[in-house]
Amino acid sequence: MTGVTIYNPSKAWKGYTLFSETFAEPVWKKGQETVIHLIDMEGEPAHTWRQDRTTVQSHAQLLPNGNLLYPTHDRSDITMCDNVGLYELAPDSSLVWSYRCRVDHDFQILPNGNLRIHTITENVWPALGTELKRHPYMIEVTRDKELVWEWRGEEHLDELQALLSTDGWAHLMERATGQFAFDWAHNNTLQLIPPNAAYEREKAAGVRPRFKPGNIVFSYRSVDVIGVIDYPSGEIVWAWGPGVLDGQHKPHMLPNGRILIFDNGTLRKYSRVIELDPLTEKIVWEYRADPPESFFSPYISGAQRLPNGNTLVCEGGRARFFEVTPGGEIVWEFRNAHNHPNGRRAIYRCLRYSPEYVRPLLAAAL
Repeated sequence: MTGVTIYNPSKAWKGYTLFSETFAEPVWKKGQETVIHLIDMEGEPAHTWRQDRTTVQSHAQLLPNGNLLYPTHDRSDITMCDNVGLYELAPDSSLVWSYRCRVDHDFQILPNGNLRIHTITENVWPALGTELKRHPYMIEVTRDKELVWEWRGEEHLDELQALLSTDGWAHLMERATGQFAFDWAHNNTLQLIPPNAAYEREKAAGVRPRFKPGNIVFSYRSVDVIGVIDYPSGEIVWAWGPGVLDGQHKPHMLPNGRILIFDNGTLRKYSRVIELDPLTEKIVWEYRADPPESFFSPYISGAQRLPNGNTLVCEGGRARFFEVTPGGEIVWEFRNAHNHPNGRRAIYRCLRYSPEYVRPLLAAAL
């Protein structure tokens, strides 16, 4: 079955869900359009963007004015194609703004309008071996395209070693110099920390706050590590994960001071969504299916905590979204019914927005 297969209006959080399929190749090679959907709770498109300039690499974000931001295919050959980077579309799909770069997986919009973008660089770094490596690279740019901050992952290995246990560091290095020797980190996340209870507790205790608003949560999928980058110093101030996580995506901090993580379970062969208290490093909530292997996406995917306490889950490899209560009840489920002939039948991430947030878009589209 496709479309909405479960919907309990009395328990689900009503809104609109934004998503797009991922694409195996950039559109400039195929000459075909990409499509981004905003669906209602019945699974019907409330708005659709169509673009023949580029493909969506990971996910799109809706702006308060009704415009849309999305990144292109992250492995595009930027030397051969002008149409790579971050794109802003008006409700009618016309191009409003673009920034040419090699966007990789994630980006965030700051309150001042600046953009933090995760991209990639490739160079030799002797601490990781003698050959070429791909490295995480984060930048902050203004809307006038001025570079105001940058961060290079390979420069912060010593901080990771100091923060991880001996076994955790050995796990990282074994993978970074072995199975994942080229794309040693494969960072898939750049999430801004909002005001939160963990920061307030650290501040009250008189210790250096690691989880202050504006800091950045990252996710090194190749080595099963998540962490926090202090902004603007760039220092990694917290790291966790080896031995517990398995190919995770989209760790991000909630206002309650906990971190929500889609733990893919790539080698474990089943996925779960966990909520971690980073101060105690204890898992305080977990969703897994029964049987566990019936919920499994070995790659991509993510989760979003909704205002009513439910969690919206994107099981990306199966192009399935579902909303689950804290007690584990599924109260809404959608299986992608809007398959595109150029798509991979996989969805990197979805986001749900309130009717109030979506109103400017729907008004502009009339």
